[in-house]
Amino acid sequence: MQSLRKTFHSLRTRNFRLYFIGQLISNTGNWLTSVALTLLVLKITGSGLAVGILAACQFGPVLLLSAYAGAVVDRSNKRKMLLIAQILQMLQSTGLAIAAFMPHTSVTALYALALLGGIILSFDNPIRRSFVGEMVPPEDISNAVVIYSSIVNATRIIGPALAGVLIITVGYAWCFTIDAATYLAVLYCIFIMRSNELFTVPPKPKEKGEIRAGLRYIFATPNLWISFVLLLAIGTLAYNFNVTLPLFITGPLHKSTETYTILYSIFSAGALLSALLVAHRGFVKIKHIILGAAALGLSMILLSVVSNIFFAAVFIFCIGMTSVIYMTASTAIIQIEAKREMHGRLLALQSVFLFGTSVIGGPLSGYLADLFSARTPLIFGGFVCVLAAGFGWVVNRNYKKTTTTMVE
Repeated sequence: MQSLRKTFHSLRTRNFRLYFIGQLISNTGNWLTSVALTLLVLKITGSGLAVGILAACQFGPVLLLSAYAGAVVDRSNKRKMLLIAQILQMLQSTGLAIAAFMPHTSVTALYALALLGGIILSFDNPIRRSFVGEMVPPEDISNAVVIYSSIVNATRIIGPALAGVLIITVGYAWCFTIDAATYLAVLYCIFIMRSNELFTVPPKPKEKGEIRAGLRYIFATPNLWISFVLLLAIGTLAYNFNVTLPLFITGPLHKSTETYTILYSIFSAGALLSALLVAHRGFVKIKHIILGAAALGLSMILLSVVSNIFFAAVFIFCIGMTSVIYMTASTAIIQIEAKREMHGRLLALQSVFLFGTSVIGGPLSGYLADLFSARTPLIFGGFVCVLAAGFGWVVNRNYKKTTTTMVE
């Protein structure tokens, strides 16, 4: 019991409990849409490149807008902005449902709605993540960040499996319809929060060079710039699982899209287990980012060479675990080590490096799969992770040596 209290102690705060419940429901719906949209485009086109273009539409706006969005978030009321963003996302899911209910679903319409969703995500992502730090006392922030990550990973178990069932029984459109309905839960939970119990950072007035100030802050902080360099490489060339996994499972493994939803749930089970481990043990340092990146790369390389569905499930589970150790540590180090007034900008820049780079990495992964094999982007991405981890280890070791010498 004491171990459980240690793992989930940030949930003692009422506002964060409400947020946890709302996000648990809403994120389940988000994964319904994410999986259904990818499989619908794959079904219509049969092209890896088309799936990669979808990823570029979903995350390309993050590359262009997130840095600006982060600066806006740092000088705004996050709770109000979050309400607006969730309403807009509900409308976007409704649009996807309408498009999917049409007799002949247009891929162009799906791309356009995915692009709209990417624009909203550019603002929503830094709002949601930076708002976590305003719902709990400072000593609970690191645990709250990890618990929030566990929400995402728990819903990735339920959402893809439910999507597989819905696609077989009632069709793709109902996945988007149910997703739209789930936003009512998160809107209600945000609405009934107690404003006087928030640990709000007073909004900053608009200043010139806010984004440049965020970049200068990163480069002046070794742990942050090492983390961001790794993130740029891994986010662009490796972290494209919404493209690489469905192509690998339906290609070299010769399995159905329904099998993909089951294996994605296994991926998410690994991620959830890892998130709980991180919450309990506090793996939120630069060394955990480096080790997580190396382990992620090795897991991807091992997955790329298997042909047996059992071993594929084992290594997909490992990828889920290692990806969360890497990503959670990357996020937590920002929220623990950076100044509170910088959180919105830095988390937005993190989104740019991780998701925005999908405008390059998504189509590239799809093209490599079409040109060679769906094993190729996994091998390529795995080696990128290992090399990035090696770079981080060398630079961090040299920095520690330099710091020790200066102290002496």
